[in-house]
Amino acid sequence: MTTIENTALNRLAQEGRLLNAVFKGPTTKPGRYGFRGEIALKFQAQLADEKRPPDYSMEQVLTVVEEGKPTIPVLVGYLHSFAYLGDLINVLGDLLEPGGTHIVFCNNIDLLAKYKVTINGITFEVLPCDESTVWKEVLELMGIEKNDIKKLDSAGKLDYVLDRVMGLSTSYEPISFEQGVERMEPVKNRNENRPV
Repeated sequence: MTTIENTALNRLAQEGRLLNAVFKGPTTKPGRYGFRGEIALKFQAQLADEKRPPDYSMEQVLTVVEEGKPTIPVLVGYLHSFAYLGDLINVLGDLLEPGGTHIVFCNNIDLLAKYKVTINGITFEVLPCDESTVWKEVLELMGIEKNDIKKLDSAGKLDYVLDRVMGLSTSYEPISFEQGVERMEPVKNRNENRPV
């Protein structure tokens, strides 16, 4: 059975960065391990042995890795600010595959914007996400109907969706990370306008 120890996610697990897992375990494909949850990007200072939540994370992460391979071939997730892309590279840089598929949904970019951002040889497809979930956005992006995956379990759904995502090729506007930071808008408060 595939375990996390022999995958590219092991370092993140050792560092305590894999949080709030909706799914974490072997998938339906032999030698493959999947994760749905959060990857902590910046930790708060801890006093004594208290556990504090991270300052911020990549949320709603969808990823699968192959046993025995040192890199993550596909990564999808949500960043509350485009600027956190810099932290994502600092934390995950050596684990991301230069030819891999990386889709990042951001809270604070123009709702019509679609960017292709390359940092240190790693290319990200960056899309807006407002009042939706990464899961719903990915299904829509890939043209996957809910009925296509209705009968699958969590592991099967992750395999099905990420197999479709892998190798995604887009013609989004290429911009530098610095240009993206200049263009980004103020971060929206996710709790605004929500009933109490």
